Amino acid sequence: MAVYALGDLHLSFARPKPMYIFGPGWDNHPQKVRQNWNRTVSDGDLTIIPGDISWAMKLEEAAADLNWLAGLNGQKLLIRGNHDYWWTSIGKVRAALPEGLHALQNDHFPWGSLAICGTRGWLCPGEEGFNSQHDEKIYRRELLRLQMSLESARKAGFTEIVAALHYPPYNRRGQSSGFTDLLEQYGVKICVFGHIHDAGREYIFQGRRNGVTYRFAAADGVDFTPVLILEE
Repeated sequence: MAVYALGDLHLSFARPKPMYIFGPGWDNHPQKVRQNWNRTVSDGDLTIIPGDISWAMKLEEAAADLNWLAGLNGQKLLIRGNHDYWWTSIGKVRAALPEGLHALQNDHFPWGSLAICGTRGWLCPGEEGFNSQHDEKIYRRELLRLQMSLESARKAGFTEIVAALHYPPYNRRGQSSGFTDLLEQYGVKICVFGHIHDAGREYIFQGRRNGVTYRFAAADGVDFTPVLILEE
């Protein structure tokens, strides 16, 4: 029962959006994902998809992308990304998911002795472009969502916790944030994230700090191959 992560799939089967315009690595990327995924992940495994799953604007338009995901090996746990406009209320999303797909929002997902927690996240203070008037409110709201998720795992008695965010939980200088504070406070073992596609990903901190191991899993940054997070 291994746990993998692969984010930023940017699927668009209902209304095709050519991703190769973002670089040659994106050419035919669904085929790359499917091949690498099914070669890496077994049916008894879980893959966390930390956001930017589909370019669809409405839930019904996302059905083709979700059904495609359902056809890949193993169970999948979805986190909302900043481009997942199709993601409406969590109740509607969960009701629309095909078998083998699960959605996480404000709660936790049990996987053996593990609890998977998470939220979308947001730009952190100190990040280039962070606007105190606009971004601070969203940042604080996402902190509350992460705390709700972590608290639900704690109340359920879990001590082994993996967290997933779409945005990095710190700015590109690697400075601490409210997200990293919460991850440390709740004893999170590993935190996975994506979102970054430009050259800045080369400077993203990965590794262990204050008890938390940080792993980057945006698809184009990991050769469109699920990243092994841990093995149960």
